[in-house]
Amino acid sequence: MRLVFAGTPATALPSLRTLIDSPRHDVVAVVTRPDAQSGRGRKVRPSPVAEMAEEAGIEVLRPQKAGDPAFLDRLRAIAPDCCPVVAYGALLPQAALDVPRHGWINLHFSILPAWRGAAPVQHAILHGDEITGASTFQIVKELDAGPVYGVLTEEIRASDTSGTLLERLSISGAGLLAATLDGVEDGTLEARPQPAEGVSVAPKITVSDARVAWDRPALHVDRLIRACTPSPGAWTGFRGQRVKLGPVRVLPGERLAPGVIFAAKTAVRVGTATDAVELGEVQPQGKRLMGAVEWARGVRPEDEERFT
Repeated sequence: MRLVFAGTPATALPSLRTLIDSPRHDVVAVVTRPDAQSGRGRKVRPSPVAEMAEEAGIEVLRPQKAGDPAFLDRLRAIAPDCCPVVAYGALLPQAALDVPRHGWINLHFSILPAWRGAAPVQHAILHGDEITGASTFQIVKELDAGPVYGVLTEEIRASDTSGTLLERLSISGAGLLAATLDGVEDGTLEARPQPAEGVSVAPKITVSDARVAWDRPALHVDRLIRACTPSPGAWTGFRGQRVKLGPVRVLPGERLAPGVIFAAKTAVRVGTATDAVELGEVQPQGKRLMGAVEWARGVRPEDEERFT
């Protein structure tokens, strides 16, 4: 099939590479978000999807909005059979959805109808799910509510961050997306409506959402930090500044008052509403990432001093 692939971040790259390499399909263009500032220097850079497409000699479309008339005219001129989507990051109007004869097929990183929305992997970890997965579905106007073609499952490991889990799902999901497009082309795959029960929503997790509340149980603190790693980054307050926190280790049976910091020679522990946790890596505001022990040697927390 003639494909126009829509995606933006590195998460979409395994799928794009799989489809570029597929002998059954021809990726004739990609749609991605406009170039944006990124990195420490805040230089304007193309998206990871745009970079891969340009290296492969594939046309890149960067509409400000997917409803822009010039973009829609170009999409109609390309006349794709189908538009696979992985983390494109913008809403698609009906005028765009109507262009390809097989529609737009999205790879979404949850087992639908669970965790519809922008941050399914983060919410699966935050809420303590044991199993998650990925789904391919036909995009419709309602958010992530279209009929489903295929599903895969993935165990959430106790050490998983949203970054590590999403990396695994992006790789396995690439195979699911390719198999879905093969079945659509063959006419052997039929999309099934999502069940009405079990719907949950996964809105974007903001920086304010990522602040650690030390008066919550240790399991919640652990899940929040892992869910927010690497983005947007869990954090806490210390002496009026933000400190970013990497994943922690729950210490069953060890107790400290919520937020209290206990710095020893080999470990830094912090109290929660239940068990204490041992800090891993931290990043003080305006400084580099470092181990918690190194950080504590520099700031020398006072007795009973707390994160806020």
